[in-house]
This record gives sequence, structure tokens and C-alpha cells, in this order.
Amino acid sequence: MTQLTQEKIILDEVIPARAGWSRVIHQGEVLRIIDLEGKQAVDFLCYNANDVEDRYAAADTMKINGNLFIREGTVIYSIQCNPLFTVIHDTCGFHDTIGGCCSSALNQRRYGKGEDHNCRANFLAQLKRYGMGPRDVVANLNFFMYVPVAADGQMDMGPSISKPGDYLDLRAEMDVLAVISNCPQMNNPVNDFNPTPVRVVVYRPS
Repeated sequence: MTQLTQEKIILDEVIPARAGWSRVIHQGEVLRIIDLEGKQAVDFLCYNANDVEDRYAAADTMKINGNLFIREGTVIYSIQCNPLFTVIHDTCGFHDTIGGCCSSALNQRRYGKGEDHNCRANFLAQLKRYGMGPRDVVANLNFFMYVPVAADGQMDMGPSISKPGDYLDLRAEMDVLAVISNCPQMNNPVNDFNPTPVRVVVYRPS
């Protein structure tokens, strides 16, 4: 892991298993997300902090980067095609753009367990802090989550390939509201059936 000196660090905290988190990351700052124990999906949304209508655009991010996966060098774009974040370091190599988030309705439909805690509820709880609501939950991306797509188009939630200590660094290209759900899913292998904590560090590079 790239070492950080204490004077560069703005925030360093652990997001408990199943919990949500959010913060404005200012232009030039870097958000590091660390999979502490490995195999933990981290659902993620982001918004232009000065105009939250200009939010993460999954399809445009895939089209402009020419790839289904988020990895080192990927630029994450908004619906106005503004760069929100650039992935400047990544030790995992594959992060999902198509699987979306779990929700009460989806858990009920797929597993008959609509009462289970879920990422959509985490997102809504965090967005409420900023005066936002259900209409602001858009297609999200999933760090450390691998969704393989077969030649015939079949896909499902594959087991995570991240290792303990894997991380990625997201450099903010503008002031960005970052919203995380540390995925609580227990009904498929995205968390190895064992949700665990992740660590977030915000730092300003030299």
C-alpha cells in the first residue's frame, strides 16, 4: 500500500459492516477505500457537490472509458460528462458497473427476504442528510465486486476477488459528494456471505 504521512491525512475512519457513510471530497483530495478483510462489496454513488442533479452516469462512464469495469486510470463521469473522480491507484483490478445495489424489493423478489438490511436503505439514510431522497438514487457502481458476463450475456453476482488490504484511490476532479453503502448482502457471494468493515482515508497528495 502506498504509505501516507500523517500531515497529508484529512480523515481516517472505519465503516462498520452493513453501514453507510458519506462526505464531500474536495477537488484535489483523494478518497482511499480499503477492503480490510477482503471479499467485501462497497456500493458507491457520487454527485457534483455544487449541483447534485449532475450525478454519476453509469452508461456514460462505461462508454467513455470503453470498458465494463472500473480500474486504475478509469475516469468516473457525471451525466453532464464532467469528470467526478479518477482512479489513480487500484490493487484489485475489477470493480463492477452493472450489478446495482440490493434493496428490500430485490431481496424479496430473488430470495424471499425483503426484511433484510440493504444498500438502497443505506443510500437513502445518507442522502437524507443532504436533503435528497429516492429520486436521487441512480445506478451505482460497486467497488471490490466482480460481476462476470458470459459470451451469451448471462451474468450474476460473482464471488469477490478482492484480497485483505486491497484498495483504490479516487482523486476528486471537482467537489464531489461521495456516498457509500458497505454492502450488507447475505444471500449471494458478493461479500463471501460475511459482511465486514472497510476503511476510508481522505488525504491531500503532495
